[in-house]
Amino acid sequence: MMKKLGWSALALIVSTTPVLAADAIMEAPAVPPEVVETTPVFSWAGGYIGLHGGYAWGEGDFYDGVVSATDDFDGGRFGGFVGYNWGFGSDAIVGLEADLNYDWNENSYGAVDVGAGLNGSVRGRVGYAMDRVLLYAAGGWTATNFKVEGGGFDESETLHGWTLGAGFDYAVTDRIFTRLEYRYNDYFEKEILGVDTQFNQHVINVGLGVKF
Repeated sequence: MMKKLGWSALALIVSTTPVLAADAIMEAPAVPPEVVETTPVFSWAGGYIGLHGGYAWGEGDFYDGVVSATDDFDGGRFGGFVGYNWGFGSDAIVGLEADLNYDWNENSYGAVDVGAGLNGSVRGRVGYAMDRVLLYAAGGWTATNFKVEGGGFDESETLHGWTLGAGFDYAVTDRIFTRLEYRYNDYFEKEILGVDTQFNQHVINVGLGVKF
């Protein structure tokens, strides 16, 4: 009788061992999924504002009906800009920008000072973004104040024209960017004190801006 009980107990232990082993394998804790970190993509979309300064090489053509003359009007400049960019896909940028500046493009002829001063523009922009670098071209309307003062003269006129240029912005941080750009300003002819006056400029700007 004891032998039968011993063999029965042994048989029961052997028969339940695989079940216990299988249960042990099935109840093992699952390995947590690996966390993959993603780098945020920089975007040029949104509003911005900034300051810039540079140099303008101006040229004036004058004709009084008898004599014609041409002279250079070169000097420094300082101003500010504000704009907004819209992003299309991951690379294309379209925007609008306005600026207001003062140019020291003035010559003195004896007691008479002639030249351009306060000016501004409104331009459309198209660009291509390469992460933190934005290459762009811009063009639109521009206007400048042209004056003749001294020697009994005191006349100031607004010359309207068009502007076209290109440049690039570089984002130093997620909000602050630097700028380098070239533009050409061509103002339409206008009569000032009986003299047909035409003025154009080549401009280099270096700027610092803040994105909203």
